[in-house]
Amino acid sequence: MAFFKQQKVEDIYEIGEELGSGQFAIVKKCREKSTGLEFAAKFIKKRQSRASRRGVSREEIEREVSILQQILHANIVKLHDIYENKTDVVLILELVSGGELFDFLAQKESLSEEEATRFIKQILDGVNYLHSKKIAHFDLKPENIMLLDKNIPIPHIKLIDFGLAHKIEDGVEFKNIFGTPEFVAPEIVNYEPLGLAADMWSIGVITYILLSGASPFLGETKQETLANITAVNYDFDEEFFSNTSDLAKDFIQKLLVKDTRKRLTIQEALSHPWITLKDETKVQENKKVENVQLKTKRLREYTIKCHSSMPPNNTYINFERFARIVEDISRVEQGFSTLAASHDSLQEDMDALLSIYNEKEAWYKEESESVRHTLSQLKYEYRKMESLKRHLHEDSEAVGASLAGLCGKYAELQSQYESLRQELSEEIKWIQDLMSSFQLENEACVNGNFHSVFNKDINESLMELLNRSCCEEFLAGLNLDVTESHQ
Repeated sequence: MAFFKQQKVEDIYEIGEELGSGQFAIVKKCREKSTGLEFAAKFIKKRQSRASRRGVSREEIEREVSILQQILHANIVKLHDIYENKTDVVLILELVSGGELFDFLAQKESLSEEEATRFIKQILDGVNYLHSKKIAHFDLKPENIMLLDKNIPIPHIKLIDFGLAHKIEDGVEFKNIFGTPEFVAPEIVNYEPLGLAADMWSIGVITYILLSGASPFLGETKQETLANITAVNYDFDEEFFSNTSDLAKDFIQKLLVKDTRKRLTIQEALSHPWITLKDETKVQENKKVENVQLKTKRLREYTIKCHSSMPPNNTYINFERFARIVEDISRVEQGFSTLAASHDSLQEDMDALLSIYNEKEAWYKEESESVRHTLSQLKYEYRKMESLKRHLHEDSEAVGASLAGLCGKYAELQSQYESLRQELSEEIKWIQDLMSSFQLENEACVNGNFHSVFNKDINESLMELLNRSCCEEFLAGLNLDVTESHQ
């Protein structure tokens, strides 16, 4: 059992600004008064009663502390001291001030695979140390991969948050429903026995995101995400992996394997060519790709989305398995007389299941409200479309009636035009004939040197008539000249 100092942590440390928070924990910066050294103080809210679901149980806190006390590695956060008061257990931890790895990489213009493998190698080194001690982290994700100091060429990675970590014991079956949906292994979703292999699946997901800026299994809802995980439904979309080497894809493929027996172990991952090849060899391998620089824009978008949509806690449930668990509890209760010694443990399991049920019920309520809102919107759009359709039909009928009226008027005008054209044609022909006869008479009079005022008047009257009745082209064709006739 871990020893918790009962004195006030404020007597030993100056508590500073908040660095982060979770569902039942707050991390603050602190300074040791006697030395001036800076640390991180993690205030874990204690569960006040067995029936309460608020806070962390004493057993869970002691398990986290016990694991932290067992580990000492360059890539894992160090435990410095432990304090306890009435409401909290305070862990004094190594101060990791460089921020999250993904935030650091998202600020870079580009990222080469060589750089990516250096960071993945550090993650693997930390996990290798844990697995060598039979410790599974069970919550590996970008938020728990921090940098000790980001202001150096190759920042040093630190794995943090061992709240879900467990010691895996040979011959002891361990099952639980926990973790972050996006990163959990299929065996967690399916409520199957868990082991060190669950961490390797999470490393595969982290590597996929690091190289592409996209999450392999993330769906529109938590349920869709879990379904994608159990079906191992992912691919290497050309949009995201056009500049990724075959070795990197092979590394990911061998980690994202549903069968835990076929999934890479930590030792096999460390021995994979993508990790072990020297930089010169990697450059030659990556020359097969047009551009070895991995774009960090999508990684930047991913980190922004994660920070803006991060849930208040990291646990999730799988309601499809809930009935099976309840049946198991029912069978346990039938033989309860022989299991009286395990009553306390069973009660905790039932509390956990009730918590899972309540969370699932809340999620379904949220989804139901979303569906109801969507249906309401669809009904409104449907009524709007029907109204537009009705108005369009009425407008079409009005246009049809107007067209029919216009067609009738057009036919009537066409008929009038034909009648006028015929009349005009007859009038023009009559005038042409009349002009021909006058022209002949005029020529006869001129040849006979016959001049009279009568002929002049006739010609002038005829010209006036023609000006009123005929076009200029028609007049130009006549040889009448009033002046000549007068002479």
